[in-house]
Amino acid sequence: MSFFAILTLFPEALEPYVGSGILRVAREKGLLEIQLVDFRDFTRDRHRTVDDRPFGGGPGMLLKPEPIAECIEWLERRHGAFHKIALCPSGKPFRQARAEELRSLERVLLLCGRYEGFDSRLLEQFGFEELSIGDFVLAGGEIPALAVLEAAVRLIPGVLGCADSATHESFEGEWLDYPQFTRPREYRGMKVPDVLMSGDHAAVAKWRREQSRLLTARKNSPTPSNNPNPPANEPSF
Repeated sequence: MSFFAILTLFPEALEPYVGSGILRVAREKGLLEIQLVDFRDFTRDRHRTVDDRPFGGGPGMLLKPEPIAECIEWLERRHGAFHKIALCPSGKPFRQARAEELRSLERVLLLCGRYEGFDSRLLEQFGFEELSIGDFVLAGGEIPALAVLEAAVRLIPGVLGCADSATHESFEGEWLDYPQFTRPREYRGMKVPDVLMSGDHAAVAKWRREQSRLLTARKNSPTPSNNPNPPANEPSF
């Protein structure tokens, strides 16, 4: 069984999602355990303070290290050591290959950031892996945590109804997934390609490979600049 602990200030926001879809299925099958932990419960002052101003000045507030550290230590006393991941914009980009690696780990801890981020000493002390789901900023790490969780869990053997679903899809190989179609055969004047109706499995496989290559090339093409006059210190191609 895989065990994921999510440390968040908003467990109530995550509860409906982790109780739905394939996460619910995985839990019902006994393949997954998820624990949502509010690290505000580990504060020691009457105001339950989890943030403070950064030393040296600057905008916003930082998450204090003490409540999160005590939360982690409480979890590890109960369950053993976790692989620890902090969700933050400055982290390493999350990729499908990393999801494949995470699904085989026994215990994973996902820390959701808020405000301007974490006290760096916390990340250093506990050896956090820092991950990002893209070059943009959200209000917190809850959505990235769910993305990492689901990407990993769906790869656990037995979670998906069709075992091939996790292996025959985008990002598992060199190419993106090919276009797919279902009934009706014609929809608003657009028809399913004839080759898919031919029954010729070799021809279908060839068509899918070609479409995957074309789609991958198109998706990877650089977006043309809207500025026809690039700065003088940049080359124009």
